[in-house]
This record gives sequence, structure tokens and C-alpha cells, in this order.
Amino acid sequence: MGTAAFLYGVLSYAVFLGSFLYAIGFVGNLAVPKAIDTGPEGPAGQALLVDLVLLGLFAVPHSVMARPGFKRWWTQIVPRSVERSTYVLISSLLLLLQFWKWQPITGVVWNLENQFSVVALDALFWLGWGLVLYSTFAIDHFDLFGLRQVWHRFRGVAYLPVPFVQPRLYRLVRHPLLLGFLIAFWSTPTMTLGHLLFSAATTGYVLVGIFLEERDLMAAHGEAYEHYRSEVRMLLPLGRRRIG
Repeated sequence: MGTAAFLYGVLSYAVFLGSFLYAIGFVGNLAVPKAIDTGPEGPAGQALLVDLVLLGLFAVPHSVMARPGFKRWWTQIVPRSVERSTYVLISSLLLLLQFWKWQPITGVVWNLENQFSVVALDALFWLGWGLVLYSTFAIDHFDLFGLRQVWHRFRGVAYLPVPFVQPRLYRLVRHPLLLGFLIAFWSTPTMTLGHLLFSAATTGYVLVGIFLEERDLMAAHGEAYEHYRSEVRMLLPLGRRRIG
């Protein structure tokens, strides 16, 4: 059972890694078969409806499966050791479905041709993705994506959750990983209507997700997380808040 769980966890991680790398190309219109602004373009109303459904299919299950109440119910069905890997796998597959079925809406909102602006936005795009990846390692990348759990199961070692810590990056903002996504999604010299829809919807989802996640963290860590919230800003590193 431990070997099967470990192989399942590795497979889930491989699917996540593929979806993450494809996401970079998808959002940036870079070297992928189907990007955010490529593919057959149908009626704008139809494209809008399809894209909103795809965004919802990713956001709703992704948010529901991350909640403690769902996890308690879910782990009565799936082994606790693969709960996180299953969450990662389902989220990654829904993301790949979104990339596959996304319909472009190519009306242009802005198109910057100044070379400095283009270079600066391209640099911010890569900075955003780099911040996402670095943020995962600043806490525990392998626990976040389920590998630590299945590795402990394979070795027959009891799993202990990662304690609440504040690595250096997380002393600047509480959610640097999500900040990285927002930077990457909005940093484009050419913003189409489809890209704007994607960026605006994911920004809204990020803000809702932060509210839900912080509610769970407050319940789990109590005063320690409340103190952390009082000192460190949510997304913008504008200095420590220090209330009281």
C-alpha cells in the first residue's frame, strides 16, 4: 500500500509539474500548442460563457477541496496519505482542461509598443512565476504538493503537519505565492479581452481564496496567526502593519 501511495503521489506531482509549466506558456503565449490568445475564435458571447464555465470548474472544486471540513469527510473515502496528492491531481487536470478548451477573445485592451515597457512587463512576467515557485520552497514545496505525505507513508513513518513558520519572504507579505500569480497574469504588453477576463477572474478568485484560507489558518493557529496578520500585509510589501 505504501508503494502504491508513493507512486500515485509521484504521478500526481508529475501532472502538476506539467500543468504548471504549460500555464507559463499559456498565459504568456509562449511555445505551447494552445495559448490564451490562440486557437479558433468563435462568437464573443459563446467564448465568454465557455471561459467563465472553465474558470468556475477550476475555482469551485479547488476551493472546496482545500477546506478542513471537506478534508475530514474526504479522508473517510481516500487514505489520508494521498489526500493532498488527490487534491493536486484533480486541480491540475481541471487546469489542463481549461487550457485545452479555452476560447480566445482577441479584442485588444492595450498594446504597448515602447521597447522599455515591453521589456519591463516581460521581466515582471518571469518575476511573477519565479516568485510563485520560490514561495513554495520557502515553506515546504514537497508537503504542499503531497510528496512528503506519500514518502512518509512509503517509509512507514507517522506524518506530522508542517508547523506554522514565517520564512523571510513571508515576513514581507502573507501570500507571496498568490502575489506571484497576480504579477504574472497581469504583466503583458498586449492585453486582449480574453486575457483580461482570465486575469480579472483569477484576481477575484485569489481574494476570495485568501479570505477562506485565512479563516482556516485562524482556526488552526489562533493567536499566533492573528499576531502574524497584525504585523504583515496581505499582498503588497509596503512595510509592517504593526497594530496597537
